[in-house]
Amino acid sequence: MSSDMTPSEDAVAAESADESTMTSPTPRPKTTGLHVGDPAPGVAKVDPIIVADNVRRSFGGVHAVDVDHLEIPRGAITALIGPNGAGKTTLFNLLTGFDKPNEGTWSFDGHSLSGVAAYKVSRMGLVRTFQLTKALGLLTVMENMKLGAKNQRGEKFWSSLIPPLWRSQDDELEDRAMELLKRFKLDTKADDFAASLSGGQRKLLEMARSLMTEPTLVMLDEPMAGVNPALTQSLLDHILNLKDEGMTVLFVEHDMHMVRHIADWVVVMAEGKIVAEGDPHEVMRDPAVIDAYLGAHQDVDLGHVTGRIPTVGGDAPSSMTADEIVAEAEAEEEAVRKSQEKHK
Repeated sequence: MSSDMTPSEDAVAAESADESTMTSPTPRPKTTGLHVGDPAPGVAKVDPIIVADNVRRSFGGVHAVDVDHLEIPRGAITALIGPNGAGKTTLFNLLTGFDKPNEGTWSFDGHSLSGVAAYKVSRMGLVRTFQLTKALGLLTVMENMKLGAKNQRGEKFWSSLIPPLWRSQDDELEDRAMELLKRFKLDTKADDFAASLSGGQRKLLEMARSLMTEPTLVMLDEPMAGVNPALTQSLLDHILNLKDEGMTVLFVEHDMHMVRHIADWVVVMAEGKIVAEGDPHEVMRDPAVIDAYLGAHQDVDLGHVTGRIPTVGGDAPSSMTADEIVAEAEAEEEAVRKSQEKHK
């Protein structure tokens, strides 16, 4: 690669190279038996890692989050879906301490998080990424990674003045960071400024940095947003690997193909409320969910689903059955897949 290539061109070229080596995803078994009883909003989970009760957050009279009860299953990948403005990111902010609710309680791994600051939540093992990446552009990739580690002796004022007290730990952290960068194929960028990375590479960096905290639960806010298609499969595999390594994953996503591919459980939000829960295929067969959130049909008002508008008689008709809509979506996805294979 020529030395006069600009950083942005270099990043695009790197992604293109990744694309040429991509392979088809290997199907992985889904985690089942996560809930107790019939799937419904607020259904109890066999082993919940997050439990939220009566969590409310309002902005100027608008209820951004109005969750009566929610449980997130441990050891599984849960997708949080819904239309724009449903309250998904606000719920993320509340659960991780980046915002405070008007009322409500919630716990993580049996410990109450009500009023706990975001940095303390992270230290407890609950970390998150952001839709707009938060990499520190004027630090190197390696420096960004090392910032994510917990309990660094060199961060204390007096210890920082005596390098022998923290040097060995810093070397260990750098070794661990390099292992993660190799896993995310960012090791060649370790000494580059984070600002030089492409959008997809910054997503990978943010995910890798979150693992420096050795988390129990990883929350990803639209991990695929703005990502070059060349890195999409890489991100999918990394998310699946998190579960294989014993972590719990909760992510927000609008790509329903991705949700169906990797999610074990789906939670649907609308107007701040939880309106449906279940495994991906069952949720996607709910006519109201399909009409309101997947864009296949638009003759059901969100108010009917959330209870804001009472449904009377045939207020929410559907000219297509749920099975027909799902079959149509699956046929469209199959056509896209065959087209992509044809052009390989």
